[in-house]
Amino acid sequence: MKEHKHPNQKQIINRMARVIGHSEAIKRMLEEEKECGEILIQIAAVKSALNNVGKLILKDHINHCIIEAAQNEDDKALEKLGEAIDKFIK
Repeated sequence: MKEHKHPNQKQIINRMARVIGHSEAIKRMLEEEKECGEILIQIAAVKSALNNVGKLILKDHINHCIIEAAQNEDDKALEKLGEAIDKFIK
């Protein structure tokens, strides 16, 4: 697999750091036996943040890798995009 830098790599890494921080906070909330409602709200926030990271990566992929693949008539890249979308949206 070809390695490449995502155009929004710094933003994606920063968002992931926040997701990890929030996930650790959820673990602490569980250990401290916080109210279930509060925990569920935090879990929903982490899920949303993670989905936003995925959307940003997907946009980068379409805007760069897929455009390049289309110019090179690389049908395999489009197949792989479809598979990735299927896995992401599950």
